[in-house]
Amino acid sequence: MDCCQTLSHLKGSLCCQLLLFFIWLSSFQDAVALETVFEQSYVPQMPELAKPPSSGIFGPIEISPAVIPHYPDPDEPFPPMYPTFPTRYEPVLTGKCPVNFSAISSIIEKTASDCSQPLAALVGNVICCPQFSSLIRIFQGLYSFNSAKLVLQDSVASDCFTDIISILASRGANSTIPTLCSVKSSNLTGGSCPVKDVDTFEKTVNTSRLLEACIAVDPLKECCRPICQPAIMDAALQISGKQLQLDENKNLVGEPNHIDTPSDCKGVVFAYLSRKLSSDVVNNAFRILSACKVNKVCPLDFKEPLEVIKACRNVAAPSPSCCSSLNTYIAGIQKQMLITNRQAIICATVFGSILRKGGVMTNIYELCDVDLKDFSIQAYGQQGCLLRSLPADVMFDNSTGFSFTCDLSDNIAAPWPSSSSISSVSLCGPEMSLPALPTSETFKNPGCRGGGQQFLVTIISFLVFGTLLY
Repeated sequence: MDCCQTLSHLKGSLCCQLLLFFIWLSSFQDAVALETVFEQSYVPQMPELAKPPSSGIFGPIEISPAVIPHYPDPDEPFPPMYPTFPTRYEPVLTGKCPVNFSAISSIIEKTASDCSQPLAALVGNVICCPQFSSLIRIFQGLYSFNSAKLVLQDSVASDCFTDIISILASRGANSTIPTLCSVKSSNLTGGSCPVKDVDTFEKTVNTSRLLEACIAVDPLKECCRPICQPAIMDAALQISGKQLQLDENKNLVGEPNHIDTPSDCKGVVFAYLSRKLSSDVVNNAFRILSACKVNKVCPLDFKEPLEVIKACRNVAAPSPSCCSSLNTYIAGIQKQMLITNRQAIICATVFGSILRKGGVMTNIYELCDVDLKDFSIQAYGQQGCLLRSLPADVMFDNSTGFSFTCDLSDNIAAPWPSSSSISSVSLCGPEMSLPALPTSETFKNPGCRGGGQQFLVTIISFLVFGTLLY
Protein backbone atom coordinates (compact mmCIF):
# COMPACT_ATOMS: atom_id res chain seq x y z
CA MET A 1 0.00 0.00 0.00
CA ASP A 2 2.79 2.41 0.92
CA CYS A 3 4.58 1.46 -2.27
CA CYS A 4 1.50 2.29 -4.34
CA GLN A 5 1.07 5.62 -2.58
CA THR A 6 4.73 6.44 -3.17
CA LEU A 7 4.43 5.52 -6.83
CA SER A 8 1.28 7.58 -7.18
CA HIS A 9 2.99 10.49 -5.48
CA LEU A 10 5.96 10.27 -7.83
CA LYS A 11 3.69 10.15 -10.85
CA GLY A 12 1.83 13.20 -9.63
CA SER A 13 5.07 15.03 -8.96
CA LEU A 14 6.42 14.16 -12.40
CA CYS A 15 3.23 15.29 -14.07
CA CYS A 16 3.35 18.56 -12.19
CA GLN A 17 6.93 19.12 -13.24
CA LEU A 18 6.11 18.35 -16.87
CA LEU A 19 3.11 20.65 -16.70
CA LEU A 20 5.19 23.46 -15.24
CA PHE A 21 7.83 22.91 -17.93
CA PHE A 22 5.29 23.22 -20.76
CA ILE A 23 3.77 26.31 -19.18
CA TRP A 24 7.25 27.88 -18.92
CA LEU A 25 8.07 26.93 -22.52
CA SER A 26 4.88 28.47 -23.88
CA SER A 27 5.45 31.65 -21.87
CA PHE A 28 9.05 31.80 -23.12
CA GLN A 29 7.83 31.57 -26.73
CA ASP A 30 5.29 34.30 -26.05
CA ALA A 31 8.04 36.44 -24.54
CA VAL A 32 10.22 35.94 -27.60
CA ALA A 33 7.34 36.82 -29.89
CA LEU A 34 6.53 39.91 -27.88
CA GLU A 35 10.18 40.92 -27.85
CA THR A 36 10.35 40.56 -31.65
CA VAL A 37 7.26 42.70 -32.16
CA PHE A 38 8.64 45.24 -29.75
CA GLU A 39 11.92 45.47 -31.64
CA GLN A 40 10.12 45.92 -34.94
CA SER A 41 7.85 48.67 -33.74
CA TYR A 42 10.33 50.43 -31.50
CA VAL A 43 11.01 54.05 -32.40
CA PRO A 44 14.12 55.39 -30.66
CA GLN A 45 13.88 58.63 -28.77
CA MET A 46 17.63 59.21 -28.81
CA PRO A 47 19.99 59.16 -31.78
CA GLU A 48 21.31 55.68 -32.42
CA LEU A 49 22.37 53.33 -35.19
CA ALA A 50 19.63 52.87 -37.75
CA LYS A 51 19.98 49.14 -38.39
CA PRO A 52 21.47 46.42 -36.19
CA PRO A 53 23.66 43.74 -37.74
CA SER A 54 21.49 41.64 -40.02
CA SER A 55 23.93 39.00 -41.27
CA GLY A 56 25.71 37.26 -38.44
CA ILE A 57 27.23 38.63 -35.28
CA PHE A 58 29.94 40.57 -37.06
CA GLY A 59 28.15 41.67 -40.21
CA PRO A 60 28.57 45.27 -41.37
CA ILE A 61 26.24 47.87 -39.91
CA GLU A 62 24.65 50.40 -42.22
CA ILE A 63 24.62 53.85 -40.68
CA SER A 64 21.61 55.82 -41.82
CA PRO A 65 20.46 59.13 -40.36
CA ALA A 66 16.76 58.35 -40.76
CA VAL A 67 16.25 57.67 -37.06
CA ILE A 68 17.56 61.03 -35.89
CA PRO A 69 14.76 63.21 -34.54
CA HIS A 70 14.17 66.54 -36.22
CA TYR A 71 15.85 69.38 -34.39
CA PRO A 72 13.33 72.06 -33.48
CA ASP A 73 15.91 74.83 -33.22
CA PRO A 74 16.96 75.89 -36.75
CA ASP A 75 19.71 78.11 -35.38
CA GLU A 76 21.75 75.21 -34.06
CA PRO A 77 24.04 73.46 -36.55
CA PHE A 78 23.01 69.97 -37.58
CA PRO A 79 25.21 67.03 -36.58
CA PRO A 80 27.40 65.69 -39.37
CA MET A 81 25.13 62.71 -40.03
CA TYR A 82 21.81 64.55 -39.98
CA PRO A 83 19.61 63.62 -42.98
CA THR A 84 20.61 65.86 -45.86
CA PHE A 85 19.12 65.86 -49.33
CA PRO A 86 21.14 67.47 -52.12
CA THR A 87 19.68 70.18 -54.30
CA ARG A 88 20.27 69.17 -57.91
CA TYR A 89 20.44 71.67 -60.74
CA GLU A 90 21.78 71.99 -64.26
CA PRO A 91 25.46 72.95 -64.19
CA VAL A 92 26.87 75.83 -66.18
CA LEU A 93 29.74 74.44 -68.24
CA THR A 94 32.54 76.24 -70.03
CA GLY A 95 31.70 74.68 -73.38
CA LYS A 96 35.42 74.25 -74.07
CA CYS A 97 35.87 70.66 -72.88
CA PRO A 98 35.59 68.23 -75.85
CA VAL A 99 34.30 65.28 -73.85
CA ASN A 100 30.87 63.65 -73.59
CA PHE A 101 30.42 63.47 -69.83
CA SER A 102 27.37 61.21 -70.16
CA ALA A 103 29.74 58.36 -71.06
CA ILE A 104 30.93 58.28 -67.44
CA SER A 105 27.70 59.42 -65.80
CA SER A 106 27.62 56.47 -63.38
CA ILE A 107 31.12 57.25 -62.10
CA ILE A 108 30.21 60.93 -61.76
CA GLU A 109 27.10 60.06 -59.75
CA LYS A 110 29.11 57.75 -57.50
CA THR A 111 31.71 60.47 -56.93
CA ALA A 112 29.06 63.08 -56.15
CA SER A 113 27.53 60.75 -53.57
CA ASP A 114 30.90 59.84 -52.03
CA CYS A 115 31.82 63.52 -51.80
CA SER A 116 28.43 64.81 -50.72
CA GLN A 117 28.48 68.27 -49.22
CA PRO A 118 27.79 67.37 -45.56
CA LEU A 119 30.10 64.33 -45.43
CA ALA A 120 33.02 65.10 -47.75
CA ALA A 121 35.38 66.30 -45.03
CA LEU A 122 34.48 63.41 -42.72
CA VAL A 123 35.03 60.66 -45.29
CA GLY A 124 37.56 62.50 -47.46
CA ASN A 125 40.55 60.33 -46.63
CA VAL A 126 39.00 56.91 -47.22
CA ILE A 127 36.00 57.46 -49.52
CA CYS A 128 35.74 60.85 -51.20
CA CYS A 129 39.31 61.53 -52.31
CA PRO A 130 40.02 58.00 -53.56
CA GLN A 131 36.84 58.11 -55.64
CA PHE A 132 37.52 61.63 -56.92
CA SER A 133 41.05 60.65 -57.96
CA SER A 134 39.61 57.63 -59.75
CA LEU A 135 37.16 59.89 -61.61
CA ILE A 136 39.99 62.16 -62.77
CA ARG A 137 41.96 59.19 -64.12
CA ILE A 138 38.91 57.72 -65.85
CA PHE A 139 38.11 61.08 -67.41
CA GLN A 140 41.68 61.32 -68.69
CA GLY A 141 41.28 57.94 -70.39
CA LEU A 142 37.94 59.01 -71.88
CA TYR A 143 39.57 62.11 -73.36
CA SER A 144 42.21 59.97 -75.10
CA PHE A 145 39.57 58.24 -77.26
CA ASN A 146 39.20 61.34 -79.43
CA SER A 147 42.76 62.64 -79.38
CA ALA A 148 45.12 59.65 -79.18
CA LYS A 149 46.77 61.60 -76.39
CA LEU A 150 46.86 60.28 -72.83
CA VAL A 151 47.08 63.79 -71.34
CA LEU A 152 45.39 67.17 -71.82
CA GLN A 153 46.91 70.47 -72.81
CA ASP A 154 47.07 73.02 -69.98
CA SER A 155 44.22 75.24 -71.22
CA VAL A 156 41.93 72.31 -72.01
CA ALA A 157 42.78 70.68 -68.70
CA SER A 158 41.75 73.82 -66.84
CA ASP A 159 38.39 74.03 -68.64
CA CYS A 160 37.62 70.33 -68.26
CA PHE A 161 38.59 70.34 -64.59
CA THR A 162 36.26 73.30 -64.00
CA ASP A 163 33.43 71.45 -65.74
CA ILE A 164 34.01 68.31 -63.66
CA ILE A 165 33.74 70.26 -60.41
CA SER A 166 30.65 72.11 -61.67
CA ILE A 167 28.91 68.85 -62.59
CA LEU A 168 29.74 67.26 -59.25
CA ALA A 169 28.50 70.33 -57.34
CA SER A 170 25.26 70.29 -59.32
CA ARG A 171 24.68 66.77 -58.03
CA GLY A 172 25.20 67.62 -54.37
CA ALA A 173 28.96 67.21 -54.04
CA ASN A 174 31.12 69.53 -51.98
CA SER A 175 32.66 72.22 -54.20
CA THR A 176 35.85 72.24 -52.12
CA ILE A 177 36.88 68.76 -53.29
CA PRO A 178 40.03 70.00 -55.12
CA THR A 179 41.36 71.57 -51.93
CA LEU A 180 40.24 68.69 -49.73
CA CYS A 181 41.90 66.09 -51.97
CA SER A 182 44.85 68.21 -53.17
CA VAL A 183 43.98 67.65 -56.84
CA LYS A 184 44.55 70.28 -59.51
CA SER A 185 43.92 70.60 -63.23
CA SER A 186 47.64 69.99 -63.75
CA ASN A 187 47.04 66.37 -62.73
CA LEU A 188 45.45 65.92 -66.17
CA THR A 189 48.49 67.18 -68.12
CA GLY A 190 51.04 64.44 -67.45
CA GLY A 191 53.50 66.88 -65.92
CA SER A 192 57.13 66.03 -66.69
CA CYS A 193 56.44 62.56 -68.13
CA PRO A 194 58.11 62.36 -71.57
CA VAL A 195 55.59 59.89 -73.02
CA LYS A 196 52.12 61.34 -73.47
CA ASP A 197 50.63 59.71 -76.58
CA VAL A 198 49.13 56.26 -77.05
CA ASP A 199 51.45 55.07 -79.85
CA THR A 200 54.68 55.77 -77.97
CA PHE A 201 53.25 54.29 -74.80
CA GLU A 202 52.34 51.02 -76.50
CA LYS A 203 55.77 50.79 -78.16
CA THR A 204 57.55 51.31 -74.83
CA VAL A 205 55.46 49.32 -72.36
CA ASN A 206 54.46 45.67 -72.29
CA THR A 207 50.77 46.60 -72.35
CA SER A 208 49.46 43.03 -72.36
CA ARG A 209 51.26 42.34 -69.07
CA LEU A 210 49.99 45.60 -67.61
CA LEU A 211 46.38 44.95 -68.56
CA GLU A 212 46.52 41.35 -67.36
CA ALA A 213 47.84 42.46 -63.96
CA CYS A 214 45.17 45.11 -63.43
CA ILE A 215 42.05 43.79 -65.14
CA ALA A 216 40.94 41.85 -62.04
CA VAL A 217 42.48 43.26 -58.87
CA ASP A 218 41.91 41.05 -55.83
CA PRO A 219 40.88 43.28 -52.90
CA LEU A 220 42.06 40.70 -50.34
CA LYS A 221 45.50 40.06 -51.84
CA GLU A 222 46.59 43.23 -53.64
CA CYS A 223 47.62 45.16 -50.54
CA CYS A 224 49.89 42.44 -49.14
CA ARG A 225 50.87 40.53 -52.27
CA PRO A 226 50.50 43.17 -54.97
CA ILE A 227 50.23 42.36 -58.65
CA CYS A 228 48.74 45.45 -60.26
CA GLN A 229 50.79 47.98 -58.29
CA PRO A 230 54.24 46.74 -59.38
CA ALA A 231 53.00 46.44 -62.97
CA ILE A 232 51.94 50.11 -62.91
CA MET A 233 55.23 51.16 -61.36
CA ASP A 234 57.25 49.20 -63.91
CA ALA A 235 55.34 50.82 -66.77
CA ALA A 236 55.85 54.27 -65.23
CA LEU A 237 59.59 53.68 -64.90
CA GLN A 238 59.82 52.46 -68.49
CA ILE A 239 58.22 55.56 -69.99
CA SER A 240 60.10 57.89 -67.63
CA GLY A 241 63.53 56.33 -68.27
CA LYS A 242 64.86 58.95 -70.69
CA GLN A 243 63.68 61.84 -68.53
CA LEU A 244 65.25 60.27 -65.43
CA GLN A 245 68.63 60.21 -67.16
CA LEU A 246 68.29 63.89 -68.03
CA ASP A 247 67.35 64.74 -64.44
CA GLU A 248 70.34 62.82 -63.09
CA ASN A 249 72.68 64.77 -65.39
CA LYS A 250 71.20 68.05 -64.15
CA ASN A 251 71.78 67.00 -60.55
CA LEU A 252 75.41 66.26 -61.31
CA VAL A 253 75.85 69.87 -62.41
CA GLY A 254 74.34 70.99 -59.13
CA GLU A 255 70.94 72.17 -60.32
CA PRO A 256 68.06 71.46 -57.95
CA ASN A 257 65.46 68.98 -59.15
CA HIS A 258 61.93 69.19 -57.74
CA ILE A 259 60.28 67.19 -60.53
CA ASP A 260 58.76 63.81 -59.73
CA THR A 261 58.79 62.21 -63.18
CA PRO A 262 57.84 58.66 -62.08
CA SER A 263 54.79 60.03 -60.27
CA ASP A 264 53.75 62.04 -63.34
CA CYS A 265 54.22 58.96 -65.52
CA LYS A 266 52.07 56.89 -63.17
CA GLY A 267 49.26 59.28 -64.04
CA VAL A 268 49.83 58.48 -67.72
CA VAL A 269 49.71 54.75 -66.96
CA PHE A 270 46.41 55.24 -65.11
CA ALA A 271 45.04 57.08 -68.15
CA TYR A 272 46.02 54.19 -70.42
CA LEU A 273 44.31 51.67 -68.14
CA SER A 274 41.20 53.85 -68.15
CA ARG A 275 41.29 53.90 -71.94
CA LYS A 276 41.52 50.12 -72.27
CA LEU A 277 39.31 48.87 -69.45
CA SER A 278 35.64 49.57 -68.75
CA SER A 279 34.91 52.41 -66.35
CA ASP A 280 33.43 50.10 -63.71
CA VAL A 281 36.35 47.67 -63.83
CA VAL A 282 39.03 50.35 -63.70
CA ASN A 283 37.20 52.31 -61.02
CA ASN A 284 37.11 49.20 -58.84
CA ALA A 285 40.81 48.65 -59.45
CA PHE A 286 41.76 52.25 -58.65
CA ARG A 287 39.70 52.19 -55.45
CA ILE A 288 41.43 49.02 -54.26
CA LEU A 289 44.85 50.52 -54.96
CA SER A 290 43.87 53.64 -53.03
CA ALA A 291 42.64 51.52 -50.12
CA CYS A 292 46.03 49.80 -49.97
CA LYS A 293 47.67 53.21 -49.72
CA VAL A 294 45.43 54.91 -47.16
CA ASN A 295 45.37 51.89 -44.84
CA LYS A 296 49.12 52.05 -44.36
CA VAL A 297 49.09 55.29 -42.36
CA CYS A 298 47.08 57.02 -39.65
CA PRO A 299 45.37 60.14 -41.03
CA LEU A 300 44.59 61.65 -37.62
CA ASP A 301 46.40 64.69 -36.27
CA PHE A 302 47.74 64.09 -32.75
CA LYS A 303 48.51 67.26 -30.82
CA GLU A 304 51.01 67.02 -28.00
CA PRO A 305 49.13 65.16 -25.20
CA LEU A 306 50.78 67.03 -22.34
CA GLU A 307 47.80 66.80 -20.00
CA VAL A 308 47.43 63.07 -20.58
CA ILE A 309 51.13 62.46 -19.96
CA LYS A 310 51.03 64.53 -16.78
CA ALA A 311 47.99 62.71 -15.39
CA CYS A 312 49.00 59.18 -16.44
CA ARG A 313 52.78 59.07 -16.16
CA ASN A 314 52.99 57.22 -12.84
CA VAL A 315 49.66 55.39 -12.97
CA ALA A 316 49.66 51.65 -12.33
CA ALA A 317 45.97 51.14 -11.54
CA PRO A 318 42.73 52.69 -12.80
CA SER A 319 42.84 56.41 -12.05
CA PRO A 320 39.88 58.79 -12.46
CA SER A 321 42.13 61.75 -13.25
CA CYS A 322 44.14 59.81 -15.82
CA CYS A 323 41.10 58.35 -17.56
CA SER A 324 39.32 61.71 -17.52
CA SER A 325 42.28 63.39 -19.17
CA LEU A 326 42.61 60.59 -21.72
CA ASN A 327 38.90 60.64 -22.56
CA THR A 328 38.98 64.41 -23.02
CA TYR A 329 41.88 64.12 -25.42
CA ILE A 330 40.26 61.30 -27.39
CA ALA A 331 37.00 63.28 -27.58
CA GLY A 332 38.94 65.86 -29.59
CA ILE A 333 40.28 63.15 -31.92
CA GLN A 334 36.75 61.88 -32.53
CA LYS A 335 35.81 65.16 -34.21
CA GLN A 336 38.33 64.77 -37.03
CA MET A 337 37.17 62.10 -39.48
CA LEU A 338 35.94 58.60 -40.08
CA ILE A 339 38.71 56.03 -40.39
CA THR A 340 38.95 52.36 -41.28
CA ASN A 341 39.50 49.50 -38.87
CA ARG A 342 43.09 49.09 -40.11
CA GLN A 343 43.77 52.78 -39.70
CA ALA A 344 42.40 52.58 -36.16
CA ILE A 345 44.99 49.93 -35.27
CA ILE A 346 47.78 52.13 -36.62
CA CYS A 347 46.40 55.28 -34.96
CA ALA A 348 46.11 53.57 -31.58
CA THR A 349 49.69 52.33 -31.90
CA VAL A 350 51.03 55.74 -32.95
CA PHE A 351 49.25 57.56 -30.12
CA GLY A 352 50.37 54.94 -27.61
CA SER A 353 53.96 55.37 -28.79
CA ILE A 354 53.68 59.12 -28.21
CA LEU A 355 52.45 58.49 -24.68
CA ARG A 356 55.21 55.98 -23.97
CA LYS A 357 57.78 58.45 -25.25
CA GLY A 358 56.38 60.95 -22.73
CA GLY A 359 56.84 58.49 -19.88
CA VAL A 360 53.48 56.67 -19.73
CA MET A 361 54.58 53.04 -19.46
CA THR A 362 51.31 51.48 -18.24
CA ASN A 363 48.72 50.32 -20.75
CA ILE A 364 46.20 53.06 -20.05
CA TYR A 365 44.05 51.86 -22.95
CA GLU A 366 43.24 48.82 -20.83
CA LEU A 367 42.90 50.78 -17.60
CA CYS A 368 40.50 53.28 -19.17
CA ASP A 369 38.65 50.90 -21.52
CA VAL A 370 39.77 52.54 -24.76
CA ASP A 371 38.59 50.68 -27.85
CA LEU A 372 39.57 50.89 -31.51
CA LYS A 373 36.30 52.56 -32.41
CA ASP A 374 37.09 55.39 -29.98
CA PHE A 375 39.56 56.75 -32.54
CA SER A 376 36.87 57.43 -35.13
CA ILE A 377 33.88 59.73 -35.27
CA GLN A 378 31.07 58.65 -32.97
CA ALA A 379 27.92 57.86 -34.91
CA TYR A 380 25.22 60.16 -33.53
CA GLY A 381 27.40 60.76 -30.48
CA GLN A 382 26.82 57.28 -29.08
CA GLN A 383 28.98 54.68 -30.79
CA GLY A 384 32.17 54.84 -32.80
CA CYS A 385 32.09 53.87 -36.45
CA LEU A 386 35.02 52.20 -38.16
CA LEU A 387 34.77 51.90 -41.91
CA ARG A 388 35.79 48.73 -43.66
CA SER A 389 39.35 48.56 -44.93
CA LEU A 390 38.02 47.53 -48.33
CA PRO A 391 36.73 50.31 -50.62
CA ALA A 392 33.40 51.73 -49.47
CA ASP A 393 30.92 54.26 -50.84
CA VAL A 394 28.45 56.71 -49.40
CA MET A 395 24.94 55.67 -50.37
CA PHE A 396 22.04 58.01 -51.06
CA ASP A 397 18.40 57.16 -50.52
CA ASN A 398 15.42 59.42 -51.11
CA SER A 399 13.96 58.59 -47.70
CA THR A 400 17.05 58.46 -45.48
CA GLY A 401 19.50 60.77 -47.22
CA PHE A 402 23.17 59.81 -47.15
CA SER A 403 24.41 56.73 -45.34
CA PHE A 404 27.49 54.55 -45.12
CA THR A 405 28.47 51.21 -43.69
CA CYS A 406 30.31 50.65 -40.43
CA ASP A 407 32.34 47.47 -40.28
CA LEU A 408 32.90 47.04 -36.56
CA SER A 409 30.48 47.61 -33.70
CA ASP A 410 32.12 45.53 -31.02
CA ASN A 411 34.37 46.74 -28.25
CA ILE A 412 37.76 45.67 -29.55
CA ALA A 413 40.50 46.87 -27.22
CA ALA A 414 42.99 49.32 -28.68
CA PRO A 415 46.49 47.81 -28.97
CA TRP A 416 49.13 49.26 -26.66
CA PRO A 417 52.59 49.51 -28.29
CA SER A 418 55.52 47.57 -26.88
CA SER A 419 57.94 50.49 -27.26
CA SER A 420 58.03 54.26 -27.70
CA SER A 421 59.57 54.11 -31.17
CA ILE A 422 57.04 55.03 -33.83
CA SER A 423 57.69 52.54 -36.60
CA SER A 424 55.50 51.46 -39.45
CA VAL A 425 52.77 49.00 -38.51
CA SER A 426 52.31 46.12 -40.96
CA LEU A 427 49.09 44.14 -40.97
CA CYS A 428 50.34 41.70 -43.59
CA GLY A 429 53.19 39.89 -41.83
CA PRO A 430 53.08 37.12 -39.24
CA GLU A 431 53.68 39.65 -36.47
CA MET A 432 49.96 40.48 -36.58
CA SER A 433 49.08 37.29 -34.72
CA LEU A 434 45.58 36.21 -33.85
CA PRO A 435 44.39 34.93 -30.43
CA ALA A 436 45.22 31.29 -29.79
CA LEU A 437 42.49 28.73 -30.22
CA PRO A 438 41.23 27.08 -27.04
CA THR A 439 42.98 23.90 -25.90
CA SER A 440 41.81 21.02 -23.78
CA GLU A 441 43.38 22.74 -20.75
CA THR A 442 40.82 25.49 -21.16
CA PHE A 443 37.95 23.20 -20.31
CA LYS A 444 39.21 21.58 -17.13
CA ASN A 445 36.31 21.62 -14.63
CA PRO A 446 34.63 24.69 -16.10
CA GLY A 447 31.10 23.57 -15.48
CA CYS A 448 28.64 23.17 -18.34
CA ARG A 449 27.69 26.83 -18.64
CA GLY A 450 31.14 28.31 -17.96
CA GLY A 451 32.94 26.16 -20.52
CA GLY A 452 30.54 27.15 -23.30
CA GLN A 453 30.94 30.85 -22.58
CA GLN A 454 34.73 30.69 -22.52
CA PHE A 455 34.82 28.84 -25.83
CA LEU A 456 32.39 31.31 -27.40
CA VAL A 457 34.43 34.31 -26.26
CA THR A 458 37.61 32.83 -27.72
CA ILE A 459 35.98 32.10 -31.07
CA ILE A 460 34.38 35.55 -31.13
CA SER A 461 37.76 37.18 -30.51
CA PHE A 462 39.26 35.16 -33.33
CA LEU A 463 36.50 36.18 -35.75
CA VAL A 464 36.66 39.85 -34.81
CA PHE A 465 40.39 40.11 -35.35
CA GLY A 466 39.93 38.20 -38.57
CA THR A 467 37.57 40.93 -39.80
CA LEU A 468 40.23 43.52 -39.08
CA LEU A 469 42.60 41.92 -41.57
CA TYR A 470 40.22 42.18 -44.53
